[in-house]
Amino acid sequence: MTGIIHYETFILTGILLNITPGNDTIFILSRSMAQGKKAGFMSVLGIATGSLIHTILAAFGLSIIIAKSILVFSIIKYAGAAYLLYIGYQMLTDKKSLNTDTSFSEKSINLKKIYRDGVITNVLNPKVALFFISFLPQFIDSSVSSTVLPFIKLGVTFTVTGTIWCLILANFASFIFSKLKHNKTLSNYINKTCGAVLIGLGIKVALSNKN
Repeated sequence: MTGIIHYETFILTGILLNITPGNDTIFILSRSMAQGKKAGFMSVLGIATGSLIHTILAAFGLSIIIAKSILVFSIIKYAGAAYLLYIGYQMLTDKKSLNTDTSFSEKSINLKKIYRDGVITNVLNPKVALFFISFLPQFIDSSVSSTVLPFIKLGVTFTVTGTIWCLILANFASFIFSKLKHNKTLSNYINKTCGAVLIGLGIKVALSNKN
């Protein structure tokens, strides 16, 4: 493939990295278990969109700003952490599951908001940007005049393989949701637990560094 070297190795390595649990995995599983398949799938699409945005930023060198500037890195990191804390707090304090029989119906879920949450949490994760600018260049031919197109091709490939894996995870987690959603007490407990997990994830992001 023009401008790309060891493409098969990249795909294999990317798949191995995709199946390694990370922040995105936790976010998708939490949404899927708490709110069902549609919510899980929209989370996956949001994460995938964020990944494509990181690809474009990295391809045009904008991610280097994040890598070089501690201030920019910190601002993005804390913004992402705050957003995760906000989402987790909303799930943790949600009273609907205690008052209605339809609170866990997938029809009542704001899918656009869930998609937006997925995009924002991924884009506001500076370590994803650092990953793209450190991992993808290893598979780009240094002799090519422009690295933009190879960068985008690799980013799209990584996003596609990751999306397939995440859809499998979301489907599995939503299966658990489908079995438990009619038990109001247990469903409420799961919702609160997932909210607490996202709060913990937000704290983890806030305490992370460039390394």
